[in-house]
Amino acid sequence: MCKGFVLDAALRPRPRKAFMKASTTLASAAALGLVAGIGIALPSGPAIAATTPHISEIGYTLETDFIEIAADPGTDLSGWTIGSVTRGGSVQAAENATVVPDGTTVGDSGAVAIEVPITNSVKSGSAADGDYGSSAFAIDETGTLISFDQIGGVPDGKGVTGKAGKYTPNPVVDQEAAPTGAVASGGQSIQLVGDTWTAAAPTPNALPGDDGGSTPDPEDVTPIADIQGTGEESPLQGQTVKTRGVVTAAYPTGGLGGYYIQTAGTGGAEDATPGASDGVFVYSPDTVKDISIGDYLEVTGTVSERYGQTQMSVAESRATVLDEPAEAVKPVEDEFPTDAAAREALEGMLLQPTGDLTVADNYSTNTFGEVVLATGKGVLRQPTDVARPGSDEAKAIEKENLAREVVLDDGATVDYLKDDTDVPLPYLSTDAPVRVGAAATFTSPVVLGFDFKKWRFQPTTRLTGDNAEAVQPATFSDTRQATPAEVGGQVSIAAFNVLNYFTTTGDQVPGCTFYSDREGNPITVRGGCDARGAANAESLKRQETKIVTAINELDASVVSLMEIENSAKFGKDRDSALKTLVTRLNEAAGSQKWAFVPSPAKVPADEDVIRTAQIYQTAEVVPQGESVILDDEDAFSNAREPLAQAYAPKDAAGAAETEKTFVTVSNHFKSKGSGQGPGNEDTGDGQGFSNADRIKQAKSLVAFAGEQQKAAGSNYVYLLGDFNSYTQEDPMQVLYEAGYRDLGSEKTDKSTYVFKGRTGSLDHVLALDASGGQSAGQQKAGQQKAQAELPTTAYDAVTGADIWSINSVEPLAFEYSRFNYNVSDLYSPDQFRASDHDPVLVGLFDEENDGGGDDADGGAGADGGAGATADGGAGATADAGASADGGNGSSADGGAGADGGSGASADAGSGAAADGGDGASADADGADQKASAGSDGARDNADATSASEAGGSGNLPRTGSELALPVSIAAGLLLVGAASVAIARRRRQEGAKH
Repeated sequence: MCKGFVLDAALRPRPRKAFMKASTTLASAAALGLVAGIGIALPSGPAIAATTPHISEIGYTLETDFIEIAADPGTDLSGWTIGSVTRGGSVQAAENATVVPDGTTVGDSGAVAIEVPITNSVKSGSAADGDYGSSAFAIDETGTLISFDQIGGVPDGKGVTGKAGKYTPNPVVDQEAAPTGAVASGGQSIQLVGDTWTAAAPTPNALPGDDGGSTPDPEDVTPIADIQGTGEESPLQGQTVKTRGVVTAAYPTGGLGGYYIQTAGTGGAEDATPGASDGVFVYSPDTVKDISIGDYLEVTGTVSERYGQTQMSVAESRATVLDEPAEAVKPVEDEFPTDAAAREALEGMLLQPTGDLTVADNYSTNTFGEVVLATGKGVLRQPTDVARPGSDEAKAIEKENLAREVVLDDGATVDYLKDDTDVPLPYLSTDAPVRVGAAATFTSPVVLGFDFKKWRFQPTTRLTGDNAEAVQPATFSDTRQATPAEVGGQVSIAAFNVLNYFTTTGDQVPGCTFYSDREGNPITVRGGCDARGAANAESLKRQETKIVTAINELDASVVSLMEIENSAKFGKDRDSALKTLVTRLNEAAGSQKWAFVPSPAKVPADEDVIRTAQIYQTAEVVPQGESVILDDEDAFSNAREPLAQAYAPKDAAGAAETEKTFVTVSNHFKSKGSGQGPGNEDTGDGQGFSNADRIKQAKSLVAFAGEQQKAAGSNYVYLLGDFNSYTQEDPMQVLYEAGYRDLGSEKTDKSTYVFKGRTGSLDHVLALDASGGQSAGQQKAGQQKAQAELPTTAYDAVTGADIWSINSVEPLAFEYSRFNYNVSDLYSPDQFRASDHDPVLVGLFDEENDGGGDDADGGAGADGGAGATADGGAGATADAGASADGGNGSSADGGAGADGGSGASADAGSGAAADGGDGASADADGADQKASAGSDGARDNADATSASEAGGSGNLPRTGSELALPVSIAAGLLLVGAASVAIARRRRQEGAKH
């Protein structure tokens, strides 16, 4: 207790959960009273007169906030306005300012405290300079601004500037607050002692003395373990204690304003104080510059909990470097625990984390120098990507996520987007990207802290890009893939969100506002107009380079694009931006490799400024008919309408294989960030806003896709795009129930998106797994090829899939939108972080099973005819001179007599058949079972049923190599035998002629 001040219940420290928010227990300014009116006892003793009225104390971490005015006793404060502005400079709400009631005068103590809720959003050090820090003001009855003091900041530095607002008094507007440089821990206030602001126990209605209102130093030394206790909070909160410890980490710059000390000799494998930590943070801006790591200190200060971390606040005169020897502190070398109590027992201690740790998020590395890690192997999964929303399984996943999380911090509180932009970012470099999913390995000790509801590994001093070689405590594995994994297939399809690719840049549209780099140059559009994306041509070039590189390296036959400009919204041809992108792709490729699908004649009347689109490689596929856009305003009024286009693969001769016509439907459903109407509220089950609308869009899509399936006469239907739905969410269930299967989740272990440290897929490619027998397209084409040569369903046609992790897992700092935000040059003209979503790539139609329609010379005795036989015995149907048959479906390779027709057979006189097609099957997709030569290559008819009939995961075309060798040998032997018969027959015929 200080100077007779009784710590009333109203001034107890806030509970942890309330630290981030100012008190709102008082309903309005009219309800505010004086601290003296709630039972706070005034100090006894002589008053200390203040010659000029001013703010002398600000209490903002308490259950009841207050601003204290110091003035001569008897000074009348009636009609004064007392309040605070936010870090933005305006009064946030009516309750944050109050008019002092008539008859209020300063008592004999020389100070009076006025209750008023203070917006609690402050930081210390350079992070607060001119940008952070609530600021208290006092205006007298004449409208004169008496005091305007900013919590935190740098003394004599730039302060918050008052801004006009609904509740902001005019005298504050355009005035600059004076930074105090002081911030309070829970249960403390900041107080003006002489000319210096400091943090101490609150003394409302009493001028703080030269000792800061503290009690005399205690005589006994309290062990750090006793200060920490074995619970979540210190049992000694609010008390002044003396303790000793070795400095393990110090932060004279960057805003932490203090250091960690740990009891001498503790750490390592032995734990002398089970359940209690032997380390503690000392908040002491006044002494941190005078101490060094390794010093043995005796400190005296007030114990408090700040944002959940136990700390001591120590004034300048209360830290002493001891001359006596002290046993060194040893780091605790062990796997970092997931149990909260076990972590609490390590708070403030030196650690050397071992075991597996995985990067889970790098979004705020660009902003606060933080890297979120997960204990163990693997990322933190988005619960609804793995389990049904609201299920016990989903809740268990998130519970595990929270237990696994720990932040690797930089020993600072600065915001690199706003402050210290000339200081190189920590952890990030183009040579060693910190990617989500990468393994983290600790090479030097860290200290365990807790702040902003997260456990944090702090380096032993502030880390920046300049001192990384000496200070950075961890390294990260390189998980980059320069190109996607092989997916096989004759052709491939892909989905790619191109991150608001707009060729109409912001500087071309009136009203646009911009996000700017550290030098004030516009980089991207912020708002005020319909344009999105790049602010100008220079920024567009940087964006375009990454997108073009990524798409050309992706190298899909067909690419479904999302978030590309709808140029019609700017009075241009609807395809203008799309055409520009294709031009850039071809310039980079060095040939006319790409073409775009033109908009159909009929487009919806009311479209978004972004749209879906499709581009394709002209050498690989040919569009079949005109594209079609789903015009369903009821379902898609708040989303982008699906776009459908059918394609046929091209064979080696460039002819369209229309029997393989497939339909692609591009999609971009409503986002999760907002919603209106029944069912569109965020229910907290993980699906976000607008779930009902996405369900409606999924149902409309199913009907539309069915229409396109009939129009194309093809069972090969694929839905691609950004569905804004994780894999197990309700809209996806609609698609599954309609017979579609998600290829990304079934055929890869990767995901397309990272949001708030959780990894999941919003982007999908789905294949229809339902068959209606021979398609109308095949019938209309008059194909003679056996139906057994073609996969039955779109799903069966899939040869492989990959999610190319080039975007979502990369640091945001590498994106074109963050160009020159920091002095470090992190932009590279490559494919990495071209967008925020990863592309999904899928291969179609097994090339080994490709009858194709082209006539290739099969070498000696190769027969590509569908079902044709080379017979050397009774019942022969092939003439001895017919060594190569170019009939329908023939695609015989010029190798050692291989048969490229999946239904063709080589008959050696006994009815044996060898099929060199997919899976070496003698029967496929419902064709009659035939005899096979021995057991090589045979599979029974049941194996050829569609996945929807078989249930479970169904059966893919067998594209593995396990049967290739024996089948090739069998086929080769049979064909060699057939060729020998043919040669002998020819010789007999020639002999007869002569």
